[in-house]
Amino acid sequence: MIKAAFIGVGNMGGALAKAACKSLGGDQVAVSNRTFSKAEALASKIGCQSYPSNREAAQKAEYVFLCVKPNQIRGVIEDLGEIWKGKVLISVAAGVTLAELQKWAGEEVPVLRIMPNTPCEIGKGLTALAGGGKAKEEHFAAVEEILSRSGMVERMEEEMIDPYNAVAGCGPAFVYPYIEALADGGVLVGLHREEAIRYAAQMVMGAAAMVLETGEHPGKLKDAVCSPGGLTIEGVAALERHGLRAAAIDAVVAAWEKGRKYKS
Repeated sequence: MIKAAFIGVGNMGGALAKAACKSLGGDQVAVSNRTFSKAEALASKIGCQSYPSNREAAQKAEYVFLCVKPNQIRGVIEDLGEIWKGKVLISVAAGVTLAELQKWAGEEVPVLRIMPNTPCEIGKGLTALAGGGKAKEEHFAAVEEILSRSGMVERMEEEMIDPYNAVAGCGPAFVYPYIEALADGGVLVGLHREEAIRYAAQMVMGAAAMVLETGEHPGKLKDAVCSPGGLTIEGVAALERHGLRAAAIDAVVAAWEKGRKYKS
């Protein structure tokens, strides 16, 4: 018996399997995919085991991560059938509830949901983690261990996953255009494109680290950069005139509302 199997090795499934190999060692990780050659290629790259069928991969593992599309997950769970006895099911499918997973897998199966974001691919991600009634502390702790090399893992109640996803799941796509826009500004005032992108990206990474590592409110950190009558406060005023805060708030609310529509 190995620790973890990943069913489905698209971008997110592959990233999580890679993190699991770093956390556990490749001999404790199995992967499978509808197209076996894709699973084989990933296994060769990250040093784990690949199997030609979901059943073979799931049979080998204690924790089975289903990294398939939401409209496919019920079929995958039901196809595996009796395999769930003695296993722990972890779903990556957005919008598929713990109650649905429990119904399809069986009432005695521990089920958990995770919602990772794309920076998990480089070990800088954030993953939401929620569990059903049969999920015990040991199951939460094991998932945290398996995914520890993907970045931060945050436990939460299931009802908080949608708000979390609107900020942290969708958020990278909100930040990338901002980095690009800062770089465009840098080019406008004379920087080479490659330099401008690198400076903007490093600055955003450093500013985010300041928030996390100091524990200070972002407003206080902003004030510390702004000298009276200086360059920075002039730039901040320009951002305020053009509605940066309102645009960011609206983006989060729009993503959250879209997620609610999927469920209605």
